[in-house]
Amino acid sequence: MTCVDSVSTYQVETRSLVKHYALRSGFLRRPARVIRAVDGVSLGIPAKQTLGLVGESGCGKTTLGRCLLRLIEPTAGTVCFEGVDLLALRPHQIRELRQEMQIVFQNPFSSLDPRLSVYRSISEPLRTHLPGDRSRRQEQVVALLEQVGMSSEHLYRYPHEFSGGQLQRIAIARALALRPKFLVLDEPTAALDVSVQAHIVTLLMDLQRELDLTYLFISHDLTLVHHVSDSIAVLYLGKIVEMAQATGVFEHPLHPYTQVLLSSTPYLDPRLRKQRIVPRGSVPDSANPPCGCSFHPRCPRVVGICREEAPQLRDVGGGHLVACHLSSG
Repeated sequence: MTCVDSVSTYQVETRSLVKHYALRSGFLRRPARVIRAVDGVSLGIPAKQTLGLVGESGCGKTTLGRCLLRLIEPTAGTVCFEGVDLLALRPHQIRELRQEMQIVFQNPFSSLDPRLSVYRSISEPLRTHLPGDRSRRQEQVVALLEQVGMSSEHLYRYPHEFSGGQLQRIAIARALALRPKFLVLDEPTAALDVSVQAHIVTLLMDLQRELDLTYLFISHDLTLVHHVSDSIAVLYLGKIVEMAQATGVFEHPLHPYTQVLLSSTPYLDPRLRKQRIVPRGSVPDSANPPCGCSFHPRCPRVVGICREEAPQLRDVGGGHLVACHLSSG
């Protein structure tokens, strides 16, 4: 159950990860089209670091994050956690490993059961994986609440009694209950007021330092991702088109799609604003992606080879990976 070449610098790693959905039609429900949600993604996240995953809505970010935890079963490829091939594990084995890997969902209003008190929500993973004394569990839940900036007075309240920011703190406490090593953060601030977002981001960064956590931080906000991440991967139509250290992607973007995303980022300081690049058309159908480079119908720099040959993700220097025929570093 160990990954091939399992000696790796990465705590979490994917190789040629694929997730396709078959859309069925007709009386016999035969497959009619295939949605390529994740299409051959290879990436790695070193221990105690943050990989930011960015891209437009519908590009496959959330699907990729859930495939890493086997909340969604991948179609093909490999997912390794500390040298263990997750896709080779049996159900009881993956259940044991789930203590090491958790997720914080985008919307705390829907990720927390409105019928459960704060105590029951946070203690549920403890009851499932670490059965023991009830009084001991209550002490653990109180400690988790205090760790995320709340207190024991919130213990027996229900989700409708809290604000969005408080609910996300509760969701984070629940994710930390089993002391995981790896967290998927699926746009953890997107459903919150702007005034609350900074507090949640600061909390997540503080927890990472205190608990030596590894993060996959999913977002469409490049400015936020640059602030929290050690490295950034840019996803388009289920494929990584650029990946490098956060500063490299932010200050020296090489792929036209990354340049488009950065040009649309708002800045208060006019000196940091970039000339807006407006791509042509709309995002293609992932069930019928274009030939060649998947971005070529919208790319302002498109040339003949872009329409005919799909570019490979390659290192153009200093560990900066880009999938573009025209980028040379």
